[in-house]
Amino acid sequence: MVVDDHPMWREGVARDLTDAGYHVVAAVGEGSQAVRIARSVRPDVVVLDLQLPDLSGVEVIGGLVTALPQVRVLVLSASGEQQDVLDAMKAGAAGYLVKSAAREEFLDAVRRTAEGDAVFTAGLAGLVLGEYRRLAAAPGDGSAAPRLSDRETEVLRLVAKGLTYRQIAERLTLSHRTVQNHVQNTLGKLQLHNRVELVRYAIEQGLDD
Repeated sequence: MVVDDHPMWREGVARDLTDAGYHVVAAVGEGSQAVRIARSVRPDVVVLDLQLPDLSGVEVIGGLVTALPQVRVLVLSASGEQQDVLDAMKAGAAGYLVKSAAREEFLDAVRRTAEGDAVFTAGLAGLVLGEYRRLAAAPGDGSAAPRLSDRETEVLRLVAKGLTYRQIAERLTLSHRTVQNHVQNTLGKLQLHNRVELVRYAIEQGLDD
């Protein structure tokens, strides 16, 4: 699903996705409309502009992930400001791309988002990880961490280093599906919702060292 209040941009993005073989289930211009329609069309990925006329991007992201916990939101915004990026990720976005990205970069980001990767415009990933490190330095509640298998921990360590599922599969000589299964099992054990939260957990545990 594509959410952008500029008709020409919205139609262009939808057309690029269709030409690339994706099924665009909806293309809308308002945040409240997006959340309402998403409940019925159930998109796998939402390409979302932050600047909408009725709701803030953060509100829309929150509404989408609450209504559809498995949905993956890829922000496509004209803004590369630090606060906009961090607010979007904290709200539950899976990735953040600026609108100056090339068509090929955008389509690759959609593909990777659908596969469960956390995708960022170059330079923004470090910004988000830096913020997660800062949060990880804050005192915790001291509760015991769930027990992961050695293989799950190994996969989690590579996720924290920013490797894609395909790269992890090649590194560990596993199938892409096996890596996905390990990640899903780990998400379930840790009671997390997406790869972004998983990366944050791994950093908190020092697994990215």
